[in-house]
Amino acid sequence: MGKLTYGMMMSLDGFVADPSDHFDEDALGFINDEMRKLGTEIYGRRMYESMVYWETFPEKSGAEHANEFARIWKELDKLVISSSLEQASSGKTRILREFRPEDIRRLKAESAKDISVAGPTLAAAFIKAGLVDEFALYSVPVVAGVGNPVFKGIEGQLDLEFVEERRFPRGMAFQRYVRRNKSA
Repeated sequence: MGKLTYGMMMSLDGFVADPSDHFDEDALGFINDEMRKLGTEIYGRRMYESMVYWETFPEKSGAEHANEFARIWKELDKLVISSSLEQASSGKTRILREFRPEDIRRLKAESAKDISVAGPTLAAAFIKAGLVDEFALYSVPVVAGVGNPVFKGIEGQLDLEFVEERRFPRGMAFQRYVRRNKSA
């Protein structure tokens, strides 16, 4: 049975953040290692539309870690939960028209590899349903001030246990937490 991880890049004040100015070889290598643990990534429509970029990433870009990320991403099974996405524009992609926790529980039970959910809106529904086992948070050294909160719509307290930290030369930091309780 695979564990389900909510992974996000976030500003220091808790908003979804673009990490591109803070990537370095160590961070990119670590992210690729994390991606290799996955069998499936789950997205909402907006997150999928931003990630599908990797389907056509130019392999000869000269950035080896980016090339490797694109190869890993293409090999992953992708599940998009969306009532509005007409069709997938990447390989190995299924669309579910609505979020049903029992579908995700079945996927977890049948998965030999780990699963990741990305995007705060969809992740909030997963957290509320008690589906998220682990939180993989990449802090980007910026204060956004406004934006899409990483823990959007979460009511109540999440009790987490800190299990891992990694710091990278250009200022990014990774922290992994596991969930102690299943009620949000």
